[in-house]
Amino acid sequence: MATKIGKNIILSDFTATTNRQTFKICLMSDLHWDNPKCDRKKLKSDLDYCLKNSIAIAINGDFFCLMQGKYDPRRNKVDIRPEHNKVNYIDAVIKDAVDWFKPYAHLIEFIGYGNHETGIIKNLETDPLQRFVDLLNYEMKTDIQTGAYGGWYRLRFNRKNSNGIALYDIKYFHGSGGGGIVTRGEINLTRMSEMIDGADMHWIGHVHESKETIRVKEYLTSKGQVKQRQVLSVITPPYKEEYGDGSFGWHVQRGAPPKPIGCRILELDYHKKENETTLYARTYQL
Repeated sequence: MATKIGKNIILSDFTATTNRQTFKICLMSDLHWDNPKCDRKKLKSDLDYCLKNSIAIAINGDFFCLMQGKYDPRRNKVDIRPEHNKVNYIDAVIKDAVDWFKPYAHLIEFIGYGNHETGIIKNLETDPLQRFVDLLNYEMKTDIQTGAYGGWYRLRFNRKNSNGIALYDIKYFHGSGGGGIVTRGEINLTRMSEMIDGADMHWIGHVHESKETIRVKEYLTSKGQVKQRQVLSVITPPYKEEYGDGSFGWHVQRGAPPKPIGCRILELDYHKKENETTLYARTYQL
């Protein structure tokens, strides 16, 4: 399981039992779990896949939607699930979510904040994500970490009974802006690539797209060797399907297109040969 080694740094350790081994991590964001438009059938299918294959899960913001509170100008009666239509609306959502995610709690590494969670903190002065994580950890005796809106997720790999540690550093940021119909979030990824140094992967959500872009960077080693390395730039899709039949709704009125639904699996091939350890990374949509 993951541990927190700084305010916005999550560390997760993996042990390779052979010189060549593949590790997988499920990257999720924008579940909007309590929204009626959340595709819970697809979400459950993906979570069950992770459960069956013992795949760790990381979540990059907007776990909750939580837009139906008394003082939220976005509230709409059709956008609240019947079981959450109570006087203690926020409490009802959190308790229901704890029960729903219990089978998967031991797989979850961390959950970061999105604009929906920070909006509740700002307007209602309560932290729904921390409350959810604390209650789930208490009931399931797990150690899920609460991430940040933007932070680092460091994966550390070691060979069992051997020296030689390989690190894979992911810079995650929930996201900002709306994401253009043409660029589909690519500008956001380019900004991260220009602004953040040293990351093996940049990961955002928020714009409800799904893609992987590979950037190749040249660097000079401490021994004076010129080498190249691949840096992945990844956007994870949502589970909230807002387009429907394209007839009505805020999503349709602003001219937004249908969006992909699901998550992306990060696959890391660990390869140790003599004194050199290499990690080959790629992602694909589940």
